[in-house]
Amino acid sequence: MKKLLIAALLFAGKLFAQGDSIVVRKDPRVDSLVQKQIQVNDITTRESRKTTPGFRIQVMSSTERNKVFDAKAKIYKDYPELKAYIIYRASRYTLKVGNFKTEDEALPYFNRLSRTYTAGVYIIHDKIELKQD
Repeated sequence: MKKLLIAALLFAGKLFAQGDSIVVRKDPRVDSLVQKQIQVNDITTRESRKTTPGFRIQVMSSTERNKVFDAKAKIYKDYPELKAYIIYRASRYTLKVGNFKTEDEALPYFNRLSRTYTAGVYIIHDKIELKQD
């Protein structure tokens, strides 16, 4: 029975495949779905277009959450012009500050911060946020 069914399907396939042309009928809703996906991609990637490679200052890295959050509050108080970022990875909190385009821009803040935070202050390569004009 299976052999007969397979033979019938193969024969039917040959009947339909003998034409010289193929006609593809596309639902017009496909075009509207493609346009909608283009809009969604534009919206979701807009944030990533607002960043560029640059430098930040890593102020500290610790497993003690409160210690890092206290340092962030102190940074906001002492340096209100700097934006602070806390990154959490595998039980470790890292505090980074600033959005510097060049290492030379970061150097004055690095010197001032290294006096307050004596261990673990580094200028690092990072993606930085671009200022809104």
